[in-house]
Amino acid sequence: MQQLPPQLMLPQPEQKKKKKPPGPPAQVRQQASRTMDDPLMNRPRKNTPAVSKKKDKEKDKFKDYGYEKSLPKLSSQDEEGGAGHGFGGGPQHFEPIPHDHDFCERVVINVSGLRFETQLRTLNQFPDTLLGDPARRLRYFDPLRNEYFFDRSRPSFDAILYYYQSGGRLRRPVNVPLDVFSEEIKFYELGDQAINKFREDEGFIKEEERPLPDNEKQRKVWLLFEYPESSQAARVVAIISVFVILLSIVIFCLETLPEFKHYKVFNTTTNGTKIEEDEVPDITDPFFLIETLCIIWFTFELTVRFLACPNKLNFCRDVMNVIDIIAIIPYFITLATVVAEEEDTLNLPKAPVSPQDKSSNQAMSLAILRVIRLVRVFRIFKLSRHSKGLQILGRTLKASMRELGLLIFFLFIGVVLFSSAVYFAEAGSENSFFKSIPDAFWWAVVTMTTVGYGDMTPVGVWGKIVGSLCAIAGVLTIALPVPVIVSNFNYFYHRETDQEEMQSQNFNHVTSCPYLPGTLVGQHLKKSSLSESSSDMMDLDDGVESTPGLTDTHPGRSAAAPFLGASQAQLQPPQATQQQQQQQQQQQQQQQQLLQQQLQQQQQQQQLQLQQQNGFKQQQSTISVSAATGSAGSSLTMRHNNALAVSIETDV
Repeated sequence: MQQLPPQLMLPQPEQKKKKKPPGPPAQVRQQASRTMDDPLMNRPRKNTPAVSKKKDKEKDKFKDYGYEKSLPKLSSQDEEGGAGHGFGGGPQHFEPIPHDHDFCERVVINVSGLRFETQLRTLNQFPDTLLGDPARRLRYFDPLRNEYFFDRSRPSFDAILYYYQSGGRLRRPVNVPLDVFSEEIKFYELGDQAINKFREDEGFIKEEERPLPDNEKQRKVWLLFEYPESSQAARVVAIISVFVILLSIVIFCLETLPEFKHYKVFNTTTNGTKIEEDEVPDITDPFFLIETLCIIWFTFELTVRFLACPNKLNFCRDVMNVIDIIAIIPYFITLATVVAEEEDTLNLPKAPVSPQDKSSNQAMSLAILRVIRLVRVFRIFKLSRHSKGLQILGRTLKASMRELGLLIFFLFIGVVLFSSAVYFAEAGSENSFFKSIPDAFWWAVVTMTTVGYGDMTPVGVWGKIVGSLCAIAGVLTIALPVPVIVSNFNYFYHRETDQEEMQSQNFNHVTSCPYLPGTLVGQHLKKSSLSESSSDMMDLDDGVESTPGLTDTHPGRSAAAPFLGASQAQLQPPQATQQQQQQQQQQQQQQQQLLQQQLQQQQQQQQLQLQQQNGFKQQQSTISVSAATGSAGSSLTMRHNNALAVSIETDV
């Protein structure tokens, strides 16, 4: 038989290659999708123990990931090996997977050019915020780009979005200032609870609510003397109080000068005369008169504050009020002493007193007067009522009590140790200054604190070695806890200054513009602004759609004026007439209607987009199926035609 050339040979039918079952996939989602489309996975198999065991294992694996409904359910005939799946089988039936589009719908948020994407259900966790309320965030929606645009701080929005994602945890980024982040919290309307929690995390102590008196006159007097920042008159009262406090402290210091002291001359039998300092002041003394005027002001201030305070018991418990009382008491004790001395000068019959008893009584009275005069120095603490620095210092010492206790404890150990060592080291020297261990305590304290008066010094070699070790140990002992105290002071100081800045600043940054192209609000605002500026020169119907249901309720003012932000609201007069109130109510109703219309349009657009996406997918699937069938049919016809042509040529 003559062999035909290769061009005339019939094409051999292609042998079908057996596909191996797929191995373990990289992701369970891909394996589930291949299982639905691959006929080899659905071919009829006998229900052998190995096959059923493998099938149950695959179902359990898909069930763990939520794909149990995606697997095809085989009938009893299919499991026994009957037709129905695979090549030549009947149609495959799958159960539909319920899908909630609102649950996983993504939202695009553009913050000053930086795009963020999140799910709608994440924002819906906090419906009372700006991003969680659809009506509030709608004014920032741009339908042309299908996103929300905010002209705000980009680094701050990371923490704002994390607040929604974490369920309410708010953390300020390191590179964002405190005042800027506080402003962002207020803009996105996270609520007072989030602001208070943020302030606590930043270290701000919640201000105690100080009650005010119920009576109006009593409240005015209380604010006048207790809160200097409440009014201009309260500031004047505070300045007078500070001036009187400083004057009393200056008088207290100047009256101890030798030029202003008063002396008494006593006649004695042994030495003739004796001169002593007169501890009891004279009524005609200028210092005593000035002190009397200061005490009058202190007493008046304390009495008025006590009568006007809302709670008398809390007033008496306050430390500052106790200091005020202690600063006043010495004057009245001194005044009583002056009156008693004046009575002694009168020619009244008295019981005889021995000279020893008289001298002891004078010494006791002088000691009491000196202690009382010393108490007057506590008036300087009255300045802490008007000084933030002294208040910060007091809070620092209160917060550092543990560190101060450790410092004193370490010093006590060092003093006992080195005073004992220097006493025994200097015991053999004749010129030693250390007569006993308690006598050496002063030297140890002065040396460990690196003061070194030089009144007591070691003489021997071993004593100098102990002194050197004492100085080094003192430096290390003081240096360890001091940085902690300094850090506490810095903490309270910066916290106070930051709090004052936050309270004094007005956050009047530019808000996000609601005038976005394509929105109904933007179109209406544009149309109203054009009509107000140049209604005769500009054509208002050049492609700008009119908004139904919106009319101008006030001449020269647009009905959508509430969308312009809080700047215009601040320009309104504080007391509006009834007509203006009615107009505002109408504007609010129109605004709500406009928002509802926009919400409905947005929902309709989303539904249309979903329908278009579903229709596009169906068209793609039908086109792919028709293309596959068409290509298979054309290849078969070509093969048939080629075979006929070859057979005709061989016959010829």
